[in-house]
Amino acid sequence: MATGTGYALDFERPLIELEKKIEELKALSTSGAVDFSSEISKLEKKAKKLQTEIFSDLSRWQVVQLSRHSARPYFLDYVQRLFTDFFEMCGDRRFGEDPSIVGGFAKLDGKTVMLIGHQKGRSTKENMARNFGMPRPEGYRKALRLMELAERFEKPILTFVDTSGAYPGIGAEERGQAEAIAVNLEVMSGLKVPIISTVIGEGGSGGALAIGVGNRVLMLQNSVYSVISPEGCASILFRDSTQAEKAADALKLTAKDLLGLKVIDEVVPEPAGGAHRDHPKAAENLGKVLRKHLGELTKLKPDELVKDRYEKFRALGVFSGR
Repeated sequence: MATGTGYALDFERPLIELEKKIEELKALSTSGAVDFSSEISKLEKKAKKLQTEIFSDLSRWQVVQLSRHSARPYFLDYVQRLFTDFFEMCGDRRFGEDPSIVGGFAKLDGKTVMLIGHQKGRSTKENMARNFGMPRPEGYRKALRLMELAERFEKPILTFVDTSGAYPGIGAEERGQAEAIAVNLEVMSGLKVPIISTVIGEGGSGGALAIGVGNRVLMLQNSVYSVISPEGCASILFRDSTQAEKAADALKLTAKDLLGLKVIDEVVPEPAGGAHRDHPKAAENLGKVLRKHLGELTKLKPDELVKDRYEKFRALGVFSGR
């Protein structure tokens, strides 16, 4: 069952309604008045079959909706379940603190790593405080400071991408939003420590790529990664933001799409019905994949890590002349 599913997406509603009926019957059975065990068993089988039918054939637009689900595990949810001794470090040492990017040292299986990730909020108040997970320049400069600190102490860097994009406000532009992102891309490409970037929800534009230049780029099964949101793409291409579903198909932004295009290295499977329905299982699945790739990368020498990262991004894209 769900780990607090928040709101229900349209294509989830039949499943959630069925699960509510099951819970009601279980409550009645517990009271001892009537035994509904056989009915419950039949409904559970039906629910499992329905779940498989729904989630085995999702459209790209439905995956976009799942990637934005308000109950989906966020960066700090994974920190809580996968790591110990997390010590958050704040401020960019230039302007201020940006809560939409969180970072600090932590331990994975007793070994120190640097964690950096976009952080959204669940309530309106939290989202206002986190700026809906859209970083300003100081957020990216904080991330850069922490990555350079990790290199100084020879610690691996794990980044977690979950943003619709960098904040486009006037203040952010005045403080050098584009420059901050560009510097991150440049510096990350040359860091001599392992970097693993994981898209856990939305991966939007340069706002995502600014902490996404890794030796390994992973994506959760129901996450998306694109140069622009489907709504933004529809507004530009079709002059109509309501054509977002059509734009999502054109963008090929799902984990399955990007694995086929060799933009990412591995798809992390989500629990049945999506990560928002089972946070512990989602974290467990991600932990296994992170440990595997981290084990491989820690065997490489510093110069080999830089070369590996360069060759990975240099090989992206296939071009053919006519």
